[in-house]
Amino acid sequence: MTDLQVCSFNVRKIISCVLILLFYPTIVSCECTCEVEDSKHDKGEALKYKLGSILSILVAGAIGVGLPLLGKKIKALSPENDIFFMIKAFAAGVILATGFIHILPDAFDSLTSPCLAQNPWGDFPFTGFVAMMTAIGTLMVDTFATGFYKRMHFNKSKPVNTTDEETAEEHEGHVHVHTHATHGHAHGSASPEEDLALSELIRRRIISQVLELGIVVHSIIIGISLGASGSPKTIKPLMVALSFHQFFEGMGLGGCITLAQFKSTSMAIMATFFSLTTPVGIAVGIGISSIYNENSPTAQVVEGIFNAASAGILIYMALVDLLAADFMSPRMQSNLRIQLGANVSLLLGAGCMSFLAKWA
Repeated sequence: MTDLQVCSFNVRKIISCVLILLFYPTIVSCECTCEVEDSKHDKGEALKYKLGSILSILVAGAIGVGLPLLGKKIKALSPENDIFFMIKAFAAGVILATGFIHILPDAFDSLTSPCLAQNPWGDFPFTGFVAMMTAIGTLMVDTFATGFYKRMHFNKSKPVNTTDEETAEEHEGHVHVHTHATHGHAHGSASPEEDLALSELIRRRIISQVLELGIVVHSIIIGISLGASGSPKTIKPLMVALSFHQFFEGMGLGGCITLAQFKSTSMAIMATFFSLTTPVGIAVGIGISSIYNENSPTAQVVEGIFNAASAGILIYMALVDLLAADFMSPRMQSNLRIQLGANVSLLLGAGCMSFLAKWA
C-alpha cells in the first residue's frame, strides 16, 4: 500500500468518525417519536395478563396491609413486641426505596423527556423542585394538623377549670373549697402522661393518613400505566414485581395504621382503599388503552408531577416520621439487640425493594 493510499484511508476514517459524531445525537433523538406505538401486540393475551394482575395485586396488597392489623390477635405482631420494631424498620426501608428508586427516577424521566418543549421543562429542574416543595408541604400539614388537634383537645378541658373558679368564689374562705377544686381537676383534666399519650396518638393518625395519600397517588399512576400497556412481554414481569411491591408497601402502611389505633371500621376502610387503588388504576388503564399515549406531552407532565409529589411525600414520611421517630426512641436506644435487628431489617427492606426496580 502506497503512502498516498494510506493517507487516503486515514482521511476516510477521520471523516467517517466525524460524521458519526455529528449524526449520532440525531439518530438517538429519533428513537422518541412521541407518537402512539403501532407495534402489533396480542391484545387478547395482554388483556388476560392485565386481569391476572388485578387479582394478583389485589390479594398481595390485602395480605400486606392486613398482616400488621392482625397484631391484636397475634402476639408476635403486637406493637408492644420487640419484633414489631423490626417489621416497622423493614417497612420503612421499603417505603424509602419506593420513593428514591422507583418513583423519583420515573418522575425525572417524564419531566426531562425529549417529547416535552425545551421551554420551560428543559430550563429548570422541575422534578427536584416538586419533590422538595411536596416534602415541605407534608411537613407543614404534619405540624399544623397535629397542632390543631392538640389545641382542640386542650380547649375542651378549659370549661372545667372555669367551673372550679366559680365554685371557689361562691365558697370563698372555706377550707373545703380546695378539696372540691382538686376533685374537679381530677375528673375534668387528664394527667401529663395521658396528654403525652394522646398527642402521640394524634400524630400517628396524621402520619398514617398522609402516608396513605402518598402511596395511593403512586399506585393509581402505576396501575394506569400497566393497564394501558399493550405488550404481554411488558405486563408479565410487571405483574409479579408489582405484586411484591404492593405487599411490602402494604406492610408499611398497615404498621402505621395499627399504631394509630383507629376504630376497626376505619382500619378496614383504609386497608380496603389501599388494596383497591392499583387494581382500579389497572381497570382505568384498560378502559383508556385505545386512546392513551404515554409519550404525549400532557401524559408526561401529569405523570412526572404526580410521581415527583408522591416521591417527596414518601421520602419525608420514611425518614422523619417512621425511621427518625423509632430509631431515636428511648426503647431502641437502650436495647442493642433491637438496634441491630432494626438496622438489618431496614437494609433488607430497602434492598428488596431496590432489587424489584429491575422489573418495575
